[in-house]
Amino acid sequence: MSLLIPEAAADYLRPGNHRLEDLKARYARVSTDATAPLHWTDSYVTAEEILQFRGDNAYVWQLRGDNMTAGAYALAAYYIESIDHLGLIDRLEEDGSFGACTFDIGGRRVSRDLLDSIIEIHFLEKHLGLSSRENFTVLDIGAGYGRLAHRMLAGLPNIHEYLCTDAVPVSTFLSEYYLRFRGLEERATVVPLDEIEAALASRKVNLAINIHSFTECHLPAIEWWLSLLARHEVEYLMLVPNACEHGGQRLENNDGRDFSHIVERHGYRLVVMEPKYRDPIVQANAINPTCHHLFRLEKGPR
Repeated sequence: MSLLIPEAAADYLRPGNHRLEDLKARYARVSTDATAPLHWTDSYVTAEEILQFRGDNAYVWQLRGDNMTAGAYALAAYYIESIDHLGLIDRLEEDGSFGACTFDIGGRRVSRDLLDSIIEIHFLEKHLGLSSRENFTVLDIGAGYGRLAHRMLAGLPNIHEYLCTDAVPVSTFLSEYYLRFRGLEERATVVPLDEIEAALASRKVNLAINIHSFTECHLPAIEWWLSLLARHEVEYLMLVPNACEHGGQRLENNDGRDFSHIVERHGYRLVVMEPKYRDPIVQANAINPTCHHLFRLEKGPR
């Protein structure tokens, strides 16, 4: 087994694992509004991808899509150096584990996981002062294998708790494993879908994040999640759509159906939308350009 995949991982990260089968059975009892797949069917993640879950696959396109070249990775890395007053690019490391595609740029090993995470953290730092917040709890909807949880908790010790949840059983399975592997169990909590209501009822969540996954959902699923967030008064919501043909400026799923009206109907009002890279030349040429959207829950009658 490669040093980048621990020897014991192959025994655990496989179809048929008892924990994965238990999650599948539990998720099958949750409302199909939340679980009916647009893309993420049982066959969408292969056995090889379960083991190499950080590879170029359904979770993170690393060699496919807009500008996914070595030069575009270099442009993104140098752009981050220019804005990174938090020093994350120096403190967060990329070890290439579990199949991640990496590039050596400017004496550093980088990946899309690392670069996207730093940019997303900086967006939240700019608009919410994330690094100075106390007792701050984050909910990541569609958390995948937990890549942003790993980066945010490693980079920002002030984050009190980071909740990862997902409507896809294999994603919950992988994030449980990965966040244990990274030693983050004390601050990272992976919440199975059938426990999310109770989890939100028992704590104050300040910010919900959804990166690329609403784009890959049917509208009833987006409705299900927004209703949940509004009911539990989650104050802020960050959305990052897939770029599609509008460069990420519009909130649309991969069927081309707009879901901005769902967000607004549940009381979330746009605070800011800005391009992933604030330099227009970088936005046009660096990896996976899109837009970041931040909403705030409007209190009172709606």
